[in-house]
Amino acid sequence: MSGLTPVAVRLLTADLRALLGERASTGAAQRKHHSHGESWHTAGEPDVVVFPATTREVSEIVRIAARHSAPLVPFGAGTSLEGHVSCLHGGVSIDLTRLNRILRVSADDLDVTVEAGVTRRQLSRHLNPLGLEFWVDPGADATIGGMASTRASGTTSVRYGTMREVVLGLTVVLADGRIVRTGGRARKSAAGYDLTRLFVGAEGTLGVITELTLRLFGLPDGIAAAVCPFETLEGAVRTVIETLQVGVPVARIELLDERMLDAVNRYAKLSYPLQPTLFFEFHGVSDRAVAEHAEIVQQLAGEHGGGAFQWASTPEARTELWHARHSSHHAALALRPGSRMWVTDVCVPISALAACLLETRRDLDQSTLTAPIVGHVGDGNFHVLFVVHPDSWREMDEARALNDRLVHRAMAMGGTCTGEHGVGFGKMAHLVEEHGEAVEVMRAVKRALDPQNLMNPGKVVAASGPPAS
Repeated sequence: MSGLTPVAVRLLTADLRALLGERASTGAAQRKHHSHGESWHTAGEPDVVVFPATTREVSEIVRIAARHSAPLVPFGAGTSLEGHVSCLHGGVSIDLTRLNRILRVSADDLDVTVEAGVTRRQLSRHLNPLGLEFWVDPGADATIGGMASTRASGTTSVRYGTMREVVLGLTVVLADGRIVRTGGRARKSAAGYDLTRLFVGAEGTLGVITELTLRLFGLPDGIAAAVCPFETLEGAVRTVIETLQVGVPVARIELLDERMLDAVNRYAKLSYPLQPTLFFEFHGVSDRAVAEHAEIVQQLAGEHGGGAFQWASTPEARTELWHARHSSHHAALALRPGSRMWVTDVCVPISALAACLLETRRDLDQSTLTAPIVGHVGDGNFHVLFVVHPDSWREMDEARALNDRLVHRAMAMGGTCTGEHGVGFGKMAHLVEEHGEAVEVMRAVKRALDPQNLMNPGKVVAASGPPAS
């Protein structure tokens, strides 16, 4: 529901149209599209949707919104999972998809500068002919700006890092319209506060990211992928732990439990054994190096109840294998037509992963819900996919209780309430439980940079509130 009066909306819209013309829309379809991401969370329609094409236009939009005390919510591909893009108080949705230029690539320095609306696959298509790759892979074809805003990671983070590690510098528009540039192309700097890390993961609550400089990697000469079923979940996790301990540079280690495998088999017409299963990908300087690494992992798996490796060495076979992994969202939804997905995530120290997974699976098995598990287990990060009917209060309440227990379980084991999805407004209460008094420090930063509380208000931390206990 908008916090602006009808008169205020008309004045705001008039000023935005004077700047952008038809790129400022109040159409019902655009407002609805920009009211939600891919999560179950409450939608909130903006009063106006704008489509800037330059950083300077974003700055002017922010200045106009500030004059009218209108909230501003950045929007990329709309793939977020914790309500990040919902316009809880109306205002302006800033669609950044027209800031989609790749501005500069340096193969020698292994870096690239892009605008925030460039998508992950668009960037890969541009880089691959140069022998380069941007490896952060959350599955969805998200925008790079959105990935930085939520501190995204994904299947390859076990080797190549998350957005926290690969973002070298940013251009950000602050709440008063100022344009600031943080970080730079140097791989080391001790110059002042690390503002880049402040904005990476801030979810648009401190400013609007419009450009990013990113670290790149060369394409490996040797790549192979494999699938391995296990007799037990513990055996699968133990294989992951020992793989990391011996220093095998594995590029991906993904876990699907038997319920997830069943859904994937049905959806993609595959025939994987219905057992806890690890999906591996190995990268190396040569096929021989990859084979040596894979042999070590295969031996470790065998010692922990792992079955035969099903190899995928050709690009086509690897694509099919990872398509099966990335289809988990749609495969789970297909188990209950007409349902919605509530995807949650936690992350724990790798030593606690087996216990957390097993306790979670037992908790889910005692419930009435359909809820498979999939995880980036090389990072200690996993997801529960609650397949629910959102109009069923019973199902939603049960999912909420299960999710709360999962988060408390993870935090009790030294983990976090979210490994990669971010806080949005879905996990604000859990953030307070996790960080305590540090949340007041976050509030102080928010008030300093956004004194009117216009930048994606109602997300991550409340601008004011009682001290955390």
